[in-house]
Amino acid sequence: MAKEIAGLIKLQIKGGAANPSPPVGPALGSKGINIMEFCKQFNARTQEKAGKILPVIITYYTDKSFDFVVKTPPVAVQLIEVAKVKGGSAEPNRKKVAEITWEQVKQIATDKMVDLNCFELDSAMRMVAGTARSMGIAVKGEFPSNN
Repeated sequence: MAKEIAGLIKLQIKGGAANPSPPVGPALGSKGINIMEFCKQFNARTQEKAGKILPVIITYYTDKSFDFVVKTPPVAVQLIEVAKVKGGSAEPNRKKVAEITWEQVKQIATDKMVDLNCFELDSAMRMVAGTARSMGIAVKGEFPSNN
């Protein structure tokens, strides 16, 4: 017999660093989920990605049990890491904070492909480039065509 789903919780937590303090504790505690059990499982599963911000979707059931899915780091976080900047531009249309190559965009798109809502690498690269543009990060050169 399948368990009845009570709801979903979406959080962004640093890999290997989940603890009962906010935002994890209050979000899970208000739903009656065992906070320490989640923290132990999350930290064990994300040990190799320690320090990176990871989105997690927690499905909790009426019997207070839970499952969770860890996603790949957000594109914006990966772009900041690749460009070696502290953050995006306050005025992305006027002031650029960094420059990256299409090869770096392709690497991020390949990594994030499983979580994006597209089927082709070209589409994923365009999505990543759009995020970079909105953060004030310029992409050098022309889009590599497959012709």
